[in-house]
Amino acid sequence: MRILLDNFSKSFGSTKVIENMRLEVGSGEMLALLGPSGCGKSTTLFSICGIHRPTGGRILFGDRDVTDLPSQARNVGVVFQSYALYPHMTVTENIGFPLKVKGMPAAEIRKEVDRIAALVQIGNLMGRRPAELSGGQQQRVALARALIRKPDVLLLDEPLANLDAKLRLEMRSEIRRLQRETGITAILVTHDQVEAMSMCDRIAIMKEGEIVQIATPAEMYNDPRTAFVAGFLGNPPITFLRGIMQNGAFTMPESEIRVPVSVNAAEGTKLTLGVRPEHFNPAGDVAVAGKVTFAETQGRENLYDVQLNGGSLLRSIQPVRNDVHVGDDVRWAIDSRGVLVFDENGRRL
Repeated sequence: MRILLDNFSKSFGSTKVIENMRLEVGSGEMLALLGPSGCGKSTTLFSICGIHRPTGGRILFGDRDVTDLPSQARNVGVVFQSYALYPHMTVTENIGFPLKVKGMPAAEIRKEVDRIAALVQIGNLMGRRPAELSGGQQQRVALARALIRKPDVLLLDEPLANLDAKLRLEMRSEIRRLQRETGITAILVTHDQVEAMSMCDRIAIMKEGEIVQIATPAEMYNDPRTAFVAGFLGNPPITFLRGIMQNGAFTMPESEIRVPVSVNAAEGTKLTLGVRPEHFNPAGDVAVAGKVTFAETQGRENLYDVQLNGGSLLRSIQPVRNDVHVGDDVRWAIDSRGVLVFDENGRRL
């Protein structure tokens, strides 16, 4: 089921949250709405499911205009951060509740409940109540309840926020598996870029009610349009250096750093250089001296923060090594082929 937001706007009183947004989600696609708190991503999701009514524009499911339809008439499955399970009902009763409301015969409900329980792998939990389940188990029950009605669209609002790190990893792959197996069109709202990149076909990054960029995870990581997008994707995050264009290179005044850049910028133009951690290490081509101010072992890799003369910071991710410690002076190098160049307003050059 294709979803189209056509010049969609939403205000609360005199406060405009979203204005004239256009967003299309392809049939069978999983799209992430990614951005900081307050950017409008949940408002967009709640408008798609019918909790909020748009103040302008249209919302289409396929060719059907659902802008003014109530939630129950849209055939949408929603999974909230809080799971919203009924505490007095068993797992079987929670999952089957949407079908019971429709008046489906009990035998058919049981058949559908068993089918969806097998799909989300919770067949051994059917007699339990929510208080007897772990967070991951409750999340699976909430997914089953959303999917049992065979919705045209599945909407996920921060569904993994309450889980621990191991469960988040497990449920990321599980939700993606279910979405692919069912072929359902899905929208994920999250502020976690790892979730967005690992689970979704495309990402729409939002800022202050606008979509700044929409692309596949790989395209957005390698070719961000703005410094905001570059800073939002990547773990560990990118670091930025401030300087000017001088003799065909990014140059930091009163510093040895000169990074050749192929951008159309006049002499003396203020520039921002984005350097991802994988592009600052001993193997680069532009030598940089600094002092290690932070070191963290991450299992297979080590993460280092290096403070440069003048106070700027670069971050490095490297294979595990035991010869570098906090306080050490190092002379590593930037790989000029991997840097990103932005103007002083954050636009990519």
